Order: sequence, then C-alpha cells, then structure tokens
Amino acid sequence: MDQLSLFIDRFDTLGYVIIGVNILLLIFAKQILKQVYSNPEKVFNFSRKVMIFRALNLLIMLAYGYFRFFQGDKGLETKGLGFNILAVLAIIYFAYLAMHLAHAFLVRQYGKEREIQGKKRYSSTYQTRLLSIFSSVFIGIVALLSIIRLLGFDSLLEAGGVIGIIGVFLALTSSIWAPDIFHGLIILNSDMFSEGDVIQFNDGEQIYGLVYKTKVFHTVILNIVNNHRVMIRNSKLRDFTVHNLSKFASAKGLRENLKFKIGYDVSADAVRDLFETVYERAKNDVSVEIEEQYDLEFGINDTGDHAIEWVLYYYTKKVEKLMLTRQRLLQLMLEASIEKNISLSTPFTHAPQIPSAIPEDQEVH
Repeated sequence: MDQLSLFIDRFDTLGYVIIGVNILLLIFAKQILKQVYSNPEKVFNFSRKVMIFRALNLLIMLAYGYFRFFQGDKGLETKGLGFNILAVLAIIYFAYLAMHLAHAFLVRQYGKEREIQGKKRYSSTYQTRLLSIFSSVFIGIVALLSIIRLLGFDSLLEAGGVIGIIGVFLALTSSIWAPDIFHGLIILNSDMFSEGDVIQFNDGEQIYGLVYKTKVFHTVILNIVNNHRVMIRNSKLRDFTVHNLSKFASAKGLRENLKFKIGYDVSADAVRDLFETVYERAKNDVSVEIEEQYDLEFGINDTGDHAIEWVLYYYTKKVEKLMLTRQRLLQLMLEASIEKNISLSTPFTHAPQIPSAIPEDQEVH
C-alpha cells in the first residue's frame, strides 16, 4: 500500500491529464476513427489503423510512466534522446489526429450531404477543403514549433535554420504535390462534378465512373463497368474532357441513344413497329431504368451504302445504372428483331458489274 501510495503521489495534474486522455483514446479508438473516416468498412487496413492508434496511446503512457516512476523527477528533467524521440512521436501523433478531427468536423459542419450508393455521406466542398488546408497548416506549424523547442533549438537563428531547411525541402518538391492541391481546389470550386456524380472521360479507353471521393492530391473514381476503383491525380484529371452525366440539361434526364444498321429492304413502318415493341417491353422491365412517361423518339441517323443507320432515343435519371440499362435494351432489341425477322447485321452490297463494250467472242483487229 505504501508503494502504491508513493506511485500515486508522484502523479501531478499533467500526469492525470496525460494518462486519462490516452486511456480514453485507447478505449474509443475505433469509434473515433469511424467518425474520421466517413466509410470505414472501405478504408484500406482500417483494423491496422485502429491497432496503431491504440499502440501509440499505450506507448505514450508507458513512456510517461517510465520517466515518472522509475527515473523520478530527475528523469523528467534530464530528458535523454529516447525521451525526446517519444515526445516527437507523440506530437506528430496528436497533430495528425487533430488534423483528421478538424477535417471531419469541417466536412460535417460545412460539407454537402449526398446519397452515394444508397448511403448518406458528407462530401467535401471548396469551402471545407480550403478551411481544412488552413487548419492543417496551423496545426502543422504549432507541431513544428513544439518539436523545435523540444529538441533544444531555442535561439532564433537555430530555429530559423531548421525552418529554412524544411522550407527548402518543400520548395524543391512543390512541383510534385502543389499542382494536385491547386487543381483539387479548382475542381471543388468549379462544381463541375462532385462526389456521387457519374462522369465519362477517355484515358486511353472510355471510362464511366462514379466520383467516390476528391482528396487533396487525387480523386478516387469507382469504375461502374468493371466495378473497381481508379485513382487519378487531380492535375491529370483536369487535362481530360470530362462529361458529367449526372448534371442534366433538362428535367427529363440524360438523353441516351442506341444505333442500329438495318437494310434498305426493311420499310420504315416495320422499323417503327420494332422500336415500339422494344420500348413497350422496356417499360415493363424493372431492370431497365428509363423515364417511361416520355414518348418514343427515333429517326434516321445516316444513309450508308449498305444500310440505313437508325437511332433510338430514351431518357434516364439512374445514370449509375447506365450500362445495365443499355445492355438490357440491346437484348430486348435482339429478341424483338428475331421475332419480327428483321436482321440487325449490316448487309453486304455487291457492286453491279459493268458490261464490257466489246463481246468476249469478238476479236479485236
């Protein structure tokens, strides 16, 4: 009991605060990180992040207990290299945590609430991203000054030298990270597309993707065709011609079309009947996301040498299911064309032979 009382007596107000805060952070680490990450089940190595979070809390408590109980007051006064390293790690740890908490607070306070894949999420805006950068810079400066003072660079010349070295390093690497930050802010400020929108662009191949998240350096896009994530630098993304399929030009929705080449031997009435049959079947098919309240639209797109190219128009507001709707409509068109004996394959037209001016059996003298 006397030994325990001696240990307890060694605690001061700072000690109670350090131990208490770290115990709370260790217990509620998972809940805190769930608040930081809006979609934790899709965060890579989320469980490992929780374990690292708790391990750092435990490390800080052990380090404080060691220097308080085993080294005594002298141990806290004569700070060695090991203590300085642990203190620097603790400062970086709390600065990193503070940046994430500040970003989560700003997004919830000033972000835009959207529904992405059936779940409500708060997405970043130009205002939240700008405020997050300012808050991160402020927290980073405070952490940097704390580390400088902790390492013993007390004079202005020494502190200025350390800051100067860091500034030179940032200046030399600014061409790598700065463009992506600025382009990310431009993307958010322009409101051309935001999280949850379906976009189309060409990066060597045609990509239809859902904007999953716009981060500081890159944008994460969910490829809705192959169902995988694509990470693109913000500066590179702005070099593409991006079509935002979620921002409609009218209340009808996105105006899509399908093109078919049908031979000249098929009459216009037969083509109309084919399209009307497909359109009526599409209205009764729950897997086809079209705005069925609008009338059928079709016409001739081109008159080629071998066939007439007909185009069928339809409207949809479920752009995230665009490829599924297109595939289902093509299947309905194929089934209806077989029933009505109308070929969708491009016929091959033979050019007529020009008769020879001189009969083959007549000799030329």
